[in-house]
Amino acid sequence: MHLHILGICGTFMGGVAAIARRAGHVVTGCDANVYPPMSTQLESLGIALTEGFDAAQLDGVARTADVFVVGNVVSRGNPLLEAILDRGLRRTSGPQWLAENVLHGKWVLAVAGTHGKTTTSAMLAHILDQAGLDPGFLIGGVPMDFEVSARLTDSAFFVIEADEYDTAFFDKRSKFVHYQPRTAVLNNLEFDHADIFADLAAIETQFHHFVRTIPGQGRIIVNGSDAALARVLARGAWSPIERFDTSPSAAEPRVEWTIADDGAVTVDGTGIGRVAFGLSGRHNRLNALAALAAARHAGVPVADGLRTLNTFRGVRRRMELRGRIDDVALYDDFAHHPTAIATTLDGLRRSEPRGRILAVLEPRSNTMKLGTMKAELPASLAQADEVFCYAANLGWDPRATLAPLGSRAHVHDDLGALVTAITRAARPGDHIVVMSNGGFGGIHARLLDALGSARAKRQEDARGHRVMR
Repeated sequence: MHLHILGICGTFMGGVAAIARRAGHVVTGCDANVYPPMSTQLESLGIALTEGFDAAQLDGVARTADVFVVGNVVSRGNPLLEAILDRGLRRTSGPQWLAENVLHGKWVLAVAGTHGKTTTSAMLAHILDQAGLDPGFLIGGVPMDFEVSARLTDSAFFVIEADEYDTAFFDKRSKFVHYQPRTAVLNNLEFDHADIFADLAAIETQFHHFVRTIPGQGRIIVNGSDAALARVLARGAWSPIERFDTSPSAAEPRVEWTIADDGAVTVDGTGIGRVAFGLSGRHNRLNALAALAAARHAGVPVADGLRTLNTFRGVRRRMELRGRIDDVALYDDFAHHPTAIATTLDGLRRSEPRGRILAVLEPRSNTMKLGTMKAELPASLAQADEVFCYAANLGWDPRATLAPLGSRAHVHDDLGALVTAITRAARPGDHIVVMSNGGFGGIHARLLDALGSARAKRQEDARGHRVMR
């Protein structure tokens, strides 16, 4: 079968493409932004890519396509899509194609939630892999233990990051409704995707639809302290439920899985062992707990899962150390929601209490561009010693929004000026955390170059000073 994928360079659709190619299909695709690393990864698999969405593809690279897989980035008015509709050609969505051609008949382990989906999915895939279960997976990031975001195997197990974003222009259900998991993790639930959902209640309804797809012999692994998820389950649940948290509470005493600040794990009141990986923050401890619980449902003993987690290397773009120059550490992080920003900075503060934190923010997600959560930004950045915000392409004024931070906040419309300001502010012992859900104009490489140039200049000045003496 020949699949032509519209919007192929997104993380999810690129993963679908890789899996389809591994399954033996002919795969081609197009996108508005065809560039590395995704373009390189796909081309290495023998997937021909086309820049743009021109209708001429139907008489060219896509002329033999049996089905067009339409990503949710594609909307009515797109010239290629309009030509597909006019000709009455067969089309489907990425989640639907995946469900019908890959997931059907497999033990699907789906990880849902506003935050932590990628990290938890990567942990879970790593645990199952080290247990010899050889899982397939599709994850919204690149786990360092695999170096690919998606793979297809002959295993009965498949781990998927279960996104609540809409499926396609013709299917406004959340993607995860298609997956029909046997094991489902519900990490947390907050308002996000303001371009799709009117309010939190609308997202809760989609999560309830998701819960309705889980079989009675399945398992729901849920954050025991999340009020929104409690409301979702109160609307009905037909599968056994296991709850995880840092400790039982008066509101929810039925917590089977707990984890302490030192990583000690307790299951049903019995101490099992300790998580001792390099990831910081309460959120990552909870991610680990959810992964352990899901893996146990698939048959992996908790003690084995703990040993594996202690070798977990993390996920690219999740507090990924990109370099260190003159004792200034530069991290890349995907945080783009106020809660994720706050937890990321809190985790770093707790693990590195003596260094300054320079937070660099690009409000790039659709929700942030709309300014829906701008009022929450100052509080989310409270742990940072200095805040640098990139203000290009925003419809609201970040200077006014960040005014409560006083002189700690620095806003720039020009990327070059932003890099210069950060470089001038940095000093030995600092931690620079760049937070964006996009490429941020290659700021990471630009910062490392600028920090390196500043170091070279200081060394040259020092040599000149010694000569003059």
